[in-house]
Amino acid sequence: MLTPPVTEKRPTERTHHGDVVIDHYEWLRDKDDPAVIAHLNEENAYTKARTKHLSLLQEQVFEEIKRRTKETDLSVPTREGTWWYYSRTVEGLQYAIHCRVPVTTPDDWEPPAVPEDGSPLPHEQVLLDDNAEARGHEFYALGSFDVTADGTTMLYAVDVEGDERYTLRLRSIDGSGREFDDEIPGTAGGAVFEPTGRYLFYATVDDAWRPDTIWRHEVGTPASADVQVFHEPDERFWLGVGLMRSHRYLVLEAGSQVTSETWLLDTADPTGEFRVVWPRRDGVEYDVEHVVAGGRDRLLIVHNEGDAVNFELVSVAVDDPQGPRRMLLPHDPRMRIEGAHAFRDFVALEYRRDGLPRVAIAKVPPQGLPDDATPDDTLHELAFDEELFSAGVGANPAWEQRSLRIGFGSFVTPSTVIDVDVPTGQRTVRKQQPVLGDYHPERYAQKREWATAPDGTKVPISLVYRPDLVTLGEPAPMLLYGYGSYEHAIDPGFGIPRLSLLDRGMVFAVAHVRGGGEMGRLWYEHGKKLHKRHTFTDFIAAAEHLVDRDITSPDHLVAQGGSAGGLLMGAVANLAPRLFAGIVAEVPFVDPLTSILDPSLPLTVIEWDEWGNPLEDPEVYAYMKSYAPYENVHAVQYPRILAITSLNDTRVLYVEPAKWVARLREVGADPLLKIEMAAGHGGVSGRYAAWRERAFANAWIIDAAGAHPSGE
Repeated sequence: MLTPPVTEKRPTERTHHGDVVIDHYEWLRDKDDPAVIAHLNEENAYTKARTKHLSLLQEQVFEEIKRRTKETDLSVPTREGTWWYYSRTVEGLQYAIHCRVPVTTPDDWEPPAVPEDGSPLPHEQVLLDDNAEARGHEFYALGSFDVTADGTTMLYAVDVEGDERYTLRLRSIDGSGREFDDEIPGTAGGAVFEPTGRYLFYATVDDAWRPDTIWRHEVGTPASADVQVFHEPDERFWLGVGLMRSHRYLVLEAGSQVTSETWLLDTADPTGEFRVVWPRRDGVEYDVEHVVAGGRDRLLIVHNEGDAVNFELVSVAVDDPQGPRRMLLPHDPRMRIEGAHAFRDFVALEYRRDGLPRVAIAKVPPQGLPDDATPDDTLHELAFDEELFSAGVGANPAWEQRSLRIGFGSFVTPSTVIDVDVPTGQRTVRKQQPVLGDYHPERYAQKREWATAPDGTKVPISLVYRPDLVTLGEPAPMLLYGYGSYEHAIDPGFGIPRLSLLDRGMVFAVAHVRGGGEMGRLWYEHGKKLHKRHTFTDFIAAAEHLVDRDITSPDHLVAQGGSAGGLLMGAVANLAPRLFAGIVAEVPFVDPLTSILDPSLPLTVIEWDEWGNPLEDPEVYAYMKSYAPYENVHAVQYPRILAITSLNDTRVLYVEPAKWVARLREVGADPLLKIEMAAGHGGVSGRYAAWRERAFANAWIIDAAGAHPSGE
């Protein structure tokens, strides 16, 4: 019989607020210690041996994903300047190839048709082949990619470790393919050119991986000559820089979990000083867009100041942003405004209502809006005929375009790119994610259930399944997914790997628990800090509802979550282990108290706005200790547990699941730990490698849920 690795105990003492904790496994944090790497390799070998019986199923699921995916494919081209930009993939290659073709005439806004076979478009110019850049590296990620307005130079930044620190380079794309001498290591993602292309702006990170400084680089000069244009000393805030769609302003944003501040720089003077729009005020968040109405420059601001908990939309004068405001869309407790996107002739609004993300369009009259105009006069929501769906604004870089590109999809409808002609309202489907083989959306069903939490709150649950294989009311194998943090919503969306579960008679469900953003800002507020337990009890209530309704049963129910959703998995494993046959925790945040107590760790100080500050507040300390998965492992019958992590993850360190698994084994649990030794927070890089990892997890889920291994 296989025996798990023995994790050596090396006691470490932690003392806060008079509470003394002895941690026997904290030594695993030092990944420079050969003993740590040796232990992780032992864990991988043990997991491989324990899952050997799933090898055939894993290979079968991988082949299903591969067979259903159109491997040679092309994205819908997007116009910017005088070029159509797109990416394509080629069968057998792990990464994308970034390309462009010229626009035929200045008034050509009809994107080139995507060839059915995914072949290159005529007159294609390859800008960046990620496969070539990745050659010789176990990991590869592209963090920045931008092209000058005149289309002659591009910047790109890559990470070959998985630690999200990118080396930025420049390349001529005027036909010569010349590589510039410019090379800037250690940047964050999201570098951008200003319109002339003479300068670019980028961010660097501090020792805690927080983007804290914005720099200006003059093309053709050494990085040592770069000018620091902004530094953020407050460790709760991170920085980003971008270019507004109108190209009139560079925008610099500072944000924490609860507060934001925006600075603008007129691109007519790229070496000038950024000026603040609204000075930061604790708890006030806002986003800024530049719009021209009636020939006058205005700023659109989506904000939550005052009682606007779900945000409202106002406009202010560019030259007096802190002056008089014009109300465009007042706060509505039923509608959470998430963003405004300004174009020359219209504005698109993203928001959510009834738990679903939606899009509306408002035209901008040349003469501006009359003083007595109301939102209902101008705002037109795009309607769809599915019960559950997601709609959002897609890639729309051109200020003068007359159509709005949106993305649409659901649990049963593959991701769809739609162009909406704003003057006429006509919709054109440009592309729907191909699903090869015998896929028919009508064979699948999606619906919503509502669970009741212990405090009486109604918690939405989304279900997708095959009615010919599943009869609701007769317990079926189920995967229940959850997240519940950072106001991040798990919205209806299609996934090819999920079909391998559904076609084996499994139900896929999402518990839209508090801490996420599905039901508005208060849904988030009521699942964070000293309300965090609602996230866990909501998930348990959802599981109990599904069992009580005989949609599934504890011996067929598997739970899954990643990152902060991995914290959720660890918590419910402690609180309600008998509800689940298995739990999959991916890059799981299962030792949150140890991490949040250490300001030197990556992103810790930023996280205090989400979880509270246990370092200074004994109430927060006690509350976090009461639910932290690692702190609360106890002698109970745990379900099967699979923890998946990455050695180079800088967001949730590998040590957390490694320690958790060791402690679980102390009480007789039987967890497995799988560590990617050359990956970051998002897992392995390359699509085939990612498919294999998903196939591994899905095979484990199918087995744990007791679903039929062979499918149809």
